[in-house]
Amino acid sequence: MSTPVATPPTAPSTDPVRPQRSLATRILARPEIGAFAAAIAIFLFFFAVAPPFRTLPSFATVLYASSTIGIIAVGVALLMIGGEFDLSSGVSVVTAALTAALITFQLSLNMWVGVVFSLLVALAIGFFNGYLVVRTGIPSFLITLSTFFMLRGANLGVTKAVTGTVASDNASELDGFASAKAIFASNIDLGVMTINITVLWWLFFVALGSWVLLRTRIGNWIFAVGGNAASARAVGVPVNKVKIGLFMTVSFLCWFYGMHILFNFSSVQSGLGIGNEFIYIIAAVVGGCLLTGGYGSAVGAAVGAFIFGMTTQGIVFAGFDPNWFYTFLGAMLLLAVLVNLYVKNYASTRR
Repeated sequence: MSTPVATPPTAPSTDPVRPQRSLATRILARPEIGAFAAAIAIFLFFFAVAPPFRTLPSFATVLYASSTIGIIAVGVALLMIGGEFDLSSGVSVVTAALTAALITFQLSLNMWVGVVFSLLVALAIGFFNGYLVVRTGIPSFLITLSTFFMLRGANLGVTKAVTGTVASDNASELDGFASAKAIFASNIDLGVMTINITVLWWLFFVALGSWVLLRTRIGNWIFAVGGNAASARAVGVPVNKVKIGLFMTVSFLCWFYGMHILFNFSSVQSGLGIGNEFIYIIAAVVGGCLLTGGYGSAVGAAVGAFIFGMTTQGIVFAGFDPNWFYTFLGAMLLLAVLVNLYVKNYASTRR
């Protein structure tokens, strides 16, 4: 007869149990939730007070205005999540456009030569900013502010020396202009309305930026670098490469929008772009990016850009005095920072 063997009692597990957060908490934890609420409120406001705002052609205009901000705001948001700023983005757009316009017109080259050459120039600017930041330790605010002044002076000085005016020559008759315009500045008829191709490119860059942030190892690196660069470096994250790559990403998007300006208007004013760098940053902040880094989203930056698009066009459609726009801009920035901080803290204390 066999003797049963007593089984010792199993010790209770000491592994910590991660608390399950509710759906509402997970939604509130999203960086862009505050921007979505603001966008809905602003849309309903202009929909009520501005009858032209309700038409599809007007909505196409709003989308276009949003895309001109949103394309670069995606890159700026990624850079801010990585813990850095770029104050040269506004004039970098004009530098890229002027480079392509001047070199092709003065040397009678195909426009695509200028497009490719200006891309190399733009990427060099981004590499210059990123390399100086990681090698010197000087805050990106100061590095890119210096780049801003250098590019601003070069844009005006070189254009005046080459053309005798403050604008590039009309490049619409050059070879390759039409094919390049089809990519960077064409209009697409959707039947119910006509939109500029920049809207589609904007949505593509937002989707790509979101995929990189949420589905790739590089996205994890970006959040880690922005959250704590020293800790990220300690676990093997290539912090310097990530930061340089983010600066070059912003420069690439600046180049892309610069090409749109060139092929949409055929000529480029050398004084454009000044002050736009703050609008890109504000769009990212309104969309949920923290100034301290490590938090934000590409979708939030897109919503922030959409808010700007609605506001700039809605003020016109409603017949308001446009001089009040910057007052609204400052108030919206302050409110966005307070709301995002409140939502983030509220979500972190709930289950």
